[in-house]
Amino acid sequence: SRQQSSSTHEMRRGMHSSVKKSSPRAPPLAPVLLLICGLSLLQRPASAEIKSYVVYLGFHSHGREGAALASNQERAKNSHYQFLGSVLGSEEKAQDAIFYSYTRYINGFAATLEEEDAMQISKHPSVISVFPNRGHKLHTTRSWEFLGMEKDGRVRPNSIWAKARYGEGVIIGNLDTGVWPEAGSFSDDGMGPVPARWRGVCHDQSSSDDAQVRCNRKLIGAQYFNKGYAATVGRAGAGASPASTRDSDGHGTHTLSTAAGRFVPGANLFGYGNGTAKGGAPGARVAAYKVCWRPVNGSECFDADIIAAFDAAIHDGVDVLSVSLGGAPTDYFRDGVAIGSFHAVRNGVTVVTSAGNSGPGAGTVSNTAPWLVTVGASTMDREFPAYLVLGNKKRIKGQSLSPVPLPANKHYRLISSVEAKAEDATVAQA
Repeated sequence: SRQQSSSTHEMRRGMHSSVKKSSPRAPPLAPVLLLICGLSLLQRPASAEIKSYVVYLGFHSHGREGAALASNQERAKNSHYQFLGSVLGSEEKAQDAIFYSYTRYINGFAATLEEEDAMQISKHPSVISVFPNRGHKLHTTRSWEFLGMEKDGRVRPNSIWAKARYGEGVIIGNLDTGVWPEAGSFSDDGMGPVPARWRGVCHDQSSSDDAQVRCNRKLIGAQYFNKGYAATVGRAGAGASPASTRDSDGHGTHTLSTAAGRFVPGANLFGYGNGTAKGGAPGARVAAYKVCWRPVNGSECFDADIIAAFDAAIHDGVDVLSVSLGGAPTDYFRDGVAIGSFHAVRNGVTVVTSAGNSGPGAGTVSNTAPWLVTVGASTMDREFPAYLVLGNKKRIKGQSLSPVPLPANKHYRLISSVEAKAEDATVAQA
């Protein structure tokens, strides 16, 4: 990483040219024609495409406490306006273009730019990288017994759980689709006060009942970041995903409860797999950072939002960050997850990521930066078998969670999965 000082670096935009005296033989119209031709060469096409980019400048060296933090954040934001203004022609244009200014731990900004401007900025010596606001995809109760942390529902005396007091005193943040706060996994019954060191906040406290996410002594933080998503899909498209930390997908609630959900007895699905659900650190506090929204072109989570969430989580005081999302492998200095996690680890936060859903095959693993703890999927020893009996008495083993069996001694025709798809499902999903 490269340190960026708080002073503004002026972008050199001067053009070297030689000036010659006009020939006395030249007709009076010639200079005018030359000027018009020159302007036409410099003028940009009116249809130049504007996209959202992340401009990464390194890290801040300013103080991060109290009034000093607020003052330094404002100074950093103004330096971003001045820097981009030197390229766009005015600070007013820069303020209109920038939709995120990273001012705490990560130094940089996200803005809507023409490709020509992005290329020019990338050549500045103080800029580490400029890259498109790329989209990422989300990655997908007996886990702890399978890992040997308990046996027959009882925690072993020498278990890492017991030694770590079930994560008591730890704060785990999650970058995902948000949280469903009413889930039993996030109950605060019997928990003590929120740690005094916590500096996070809870959005949605004044929202409508449907969108509101009420924090408690277990769920101590809930924030959402959607400006990068809006810059990609437009305001109309972003409006289809309500600006709220509430989880409308389920993925974030699943991953956060897996990391630190409390003990919930009687958990089952249609009566199957009945038992006590719990996370890896059931005694820990949790905070949800929503960065993933309704899919657009196969992506739900965008770099600009991911970096903003990392910057906030570091400031808030999380100890661990769970990030179960990712994209195609790219240079670390052009990857929002790699950049954000680098600054998190640099400030003492452990970042655990998923390896992705692709593969098996070379180059299919996501989140490969060496400072990450990247976890791949494994096999499980649990299944819910169901058998299909054909007319010739041949039995085919499959899986089913249906609580109601089909009537015996009755024949049914074989159909494809597409024929049985739900009304709101796509053919690919079926």
